Amino acid sequence: MKFFSCAGLFSFTSEGSLEVTVCTEEPLLSATQLSDGNLLSVTLEAAYSVPEAFAAAGPLQNFMACLQVPAAGEKEFPLLFMNGILKAAGEKEPLPRPKKWPLANIMAPGALSIPNSFIVGGPYENEDGELNKREDVEFRIQAESTKRIVWDVERRCYLDPAAVVTLQKRIAECRYWPVEVCRVFVGSPSKGKTSKADKGDEDKQISFHGVAYVDMVPLLCPGVKQIRGAFRVFAYHSSEVFEKTKSQHSVFRDLRKLSLSKEGSWTPGIGSPLSRAAHSKIQKEDKITKDSSRRMSTLPKIPFSDGIAETENVTSLILDGQQYTEAETFLVMEIKLDKALVPKRSQEQLASRVSQMIPPRPPLPPRTEGAKKAVEDYHNHVTSIAVAILSEYHELFGKQLPDRGAIDPQTLQEQKRQLNFELNSSGKYFAFKEQLKYAVVKIVREKYLKTTAFETQEQLQAFLSELYVYLVDQMHIALNQLLFEEAAPPAPPHRMTEDQLWLFAREAEVNKDYKLAALYHQQRVAQDQRNIQYWLDYGIFCLLLEERMKAQECFREALSLDPHHIQSLLLCGIVAVMLQHCEEAEIFFEDACCLEPSSIVAWTLSGLFYELQDNNIQAEMAFREAKKLLQAQLAKESSIPEAAEGGGEKPISAAGVRSPSPSPEECSPEGVPNGSADKLPETAEPALDCTAPKEEATALEAAPKAPSPGSELSQPPCTIFMKTVEFLMKVNAVQFVHRALAHELLNLQGGPSCAYYLALAQTYLLKEDFSKCEECLCEAININYLNPNVWAQKGHLCYLKGNFREAKECYERAISFVEDAADMHFIYLRLGSIYLEEKEYGQAKQTYLLACKNSASCLTWLGVGIACYRLEEMVEAEDALSEANALNNTNAEVWGYLALICLQGGRELEAEQCYKYSIKLGLRSDALLREIRAAQQRLGFGNPAL
Repeated sequence: MKFFSCAGLFSFTSEGSLEVTVCTEEPLLSATQLSDGNLLSVTLEAAYSVPEAFAAAGPLQNFMACLQVPAAGEKEFPLLFMNGILKAAGEKEPLPRPKKWPLANIMAPGALSIPNSFIVGGPYENEDGELNKREDVEFRIQAESTKRIVWDVERRCYLDPAAVVTLQKRIAECRYWPVEVCRVFVGSPSKGKTSKADKGDEDKQISFHGVAYVDMVPLLCPGVKQIRGAFRVFAYHSSEVFEKTKSQHSVFRDLRKLSLSKEGSWTPGIGSPLSRAAHSKIQKEDKITKDSSRRMSTLPKIPFSDGIAETENVTSLILDGQQYTEAETFLVMEIKLDKALVPKRSQEQLASRVSQMIPPRPPLPPRTEGAKKAVEDYHNHVTSIAVAILSEYHELFGKQLPDRGAIDPQTLQEQKRQLNFELNSSGKYFAFKEQLKYAVVKIVREKYLKTTAFETQEQLQAFLSELYVYLVDQMHIALNQLLFEEAAPPAPPHRMTEDQLWLFAREAEVNKDYKLAALYHQQRVAQDQRNIQYWLDYGIFCLLLEERMKAQECFREALSLDPHHIQSLLLCGIVAVMLQHCEEAEIFFEDACCLEPSSIVAWTLSGLFYELQDNNIQAEMAFREAKKLLQAQLAKESSIPEAAEGGGEKPISAAGVRSPSPSPEECSPEGVPNGSADKLPETAEPALDCTAPKEEATALEAAPKAPSPGSELSQPPCTIFMKTVEFLMKVNAVQFVHRALAHELLNLQGGPSCAYYLALAQTYLLKEDFSKCEECLCEAININYLNPNVWAQKGHLCYLKGNFREAKECYERAISFVEDAADMHFIYLRLGSIYLEEKEYGQAKQTYLLACKNSASCLTWLGVGIACYRLEEMVEAEDALSEANALNNTNAEVWGYLALICLQGGRELEAEQCYKYSIKLGLRSDALLREIRAAQQRLGFGNPAL
């Protein structure tokens, strides 16, 4: 493998040329080093809008900039950019233009250009730094044509794994990094000794000392590998730099510690084996920069022994640097990594058509309802009754007519009287009346959309008059018609699965539609009244609504099905404490500890209960037993890792509290559960799986299986109280949560953990105390900024506060992590709704499709349908909305968008039917209703009232 260090073209004559190529037999970095480490490259393009004091004429001057890059340990190494070229006002710098090697004294044309590496620029709005808003565009354009300093230099360095971790940690600790700039007068080298007066002049050679603050936090976003932008330059004040960047060292203030002659020869993060491998390259670079080093070695070193001189020099530098602020100087630079610090998962390609993701189901039989059909049915009934009355007339008076076919009025009146008497005495009149009543009711509902009682008697009388005239007119039309159609066969009964009902109940809880959520829970119980899990879930939902008596009934119903069910015992004890039935609570907790003595959660809950009763001796004993069990469990798992994977004891605790998702005991080392606080509507955590009653044992005590993102930076221990908090949040027992968190805070060593702040934030979110919730989430982010659950919770907080822009950023970051957050379904739902609100329909469609792939529901397919409709993909929109309707045919919004699609397709009967169902089900979206009615007015059909 060859590495080209340089390629020069030296012209000795006008006819001859010589090309020099330098290569190595082996790569400088092995494949392992490249895969484990990272490559950092920093490109300094130019400084624009520089002070007017900068002039090309005068003494020889060198414009320099320096960025200190953290390396392994506490060391920092400087990336120095020298020999900036001061250019006068005029044409802008061309784009694209090649980047240059950080070398000097290379005379060959084009030898400094880096092959296949260019500065390409781009829209200012897409940059990461400052001055990227619309109001800054004009200033940027003008500044690029004025006096400027151009470097166009790229410096590269290798970061070993330790240096990568340090870099990541430093960015998390302090988001701003300083980039120093200055001007240095380069005096001509003089022979002999330098006088003291000359040395005094040298002390003033460094001037215009400024600093730019580069925000490095975007590099911690998943998948981000580079930042590029403009950064304002300010005067260098040590106190201000330390406050923003925590940097106590200035390269240009302490030139004695900076060996410019060795600049460029140090590589960060490379151990001794790699240094030996790269030693030959370093020696060659030293030779190349030898002449430059000699010249730069004459740069002054500020003599700190003379305090007065130092103070005067620093004051002069500050006054010079202040001109950067007055001139609004800014640097344009790029920082790029070969690999992102935080990896981003790659989503597989989604199916191009929505129908491919919809499971096959038998087609529903056609049902033709609507105002037109109601009128046709009325005609049929009128015709049928007329035929029956005519038959009765023929039986009474025969079919023969008198001579000339005329009947005198008196005879006709007598026949009418006899016919009425026969119909009334036989009961046929009432049968005909009841038969016709149903058809009239259909006309009232389908044609006039009247389904509720009238407010006043006057309204009723006016409507009856209008209806009578209409029915008489239609009766006259119907007497000449004979039509009969078979009734449409009934639709097959639709039975939702247990998982679907559970998901729909969770969605209703998150949307605070508690009436609908209760209905789904009741349907689960009605499907199988002997399923313990269904009763527990219903009871936990009742706890959310603070309906404690109803929750107690549900938990006791579950306990009656299995008296040895640990979760039922614990939940009965928790509700008994809430109802202040302390004797019953003690029995339940004691029974749970006796039946399952290895349950950490049972012992911890018992301790919390005894503490409430001021029984400190019993409480201390229970806590001690729980800690002993936790220590034994952790010791066993550390010595025999295989036992934690598949053997040992069977799960108990919160496994019995959720059914469709994994056991809550599979938590991270920080104690962040997969689904913590999953019953809180505001936090939108997902449901958790449960095991069958015969498999109940100790799932709450399962040890951490895999580290969460960023766990290498912070791994607080898992405690008995955080395990208990995990269980309590899942069952909505917030009263116990606060007591457990108080114990956790008292027993912590080294400060609260991320899991602590996350659980506390969820309790505040449940109370809608948004300010305290935000404080807790900020603390959690500071501890572990790579935890997707923290970003998800912050997204929920911003969403509930109405800050959709920040919620969108948090949700996008949460789904970008390699590890899923605990509530991905609700992240997708809310993020998709934000995309729809911001009219980013393509993004909304993809987001809702991800939700459909993970756990399809009426709301996920509704989102897909809305996005496709707005994208004018009518076929896919109808497929998605039909699937949503199949999952829940009582959603008014689904019917509303189906009405729009039918209107666009010219399907009059279906448009009318969908519209009526949306009205009947109480469509709440005024904007959608206005859109439907506008389309009906424009197309002239779809609303039977028109």
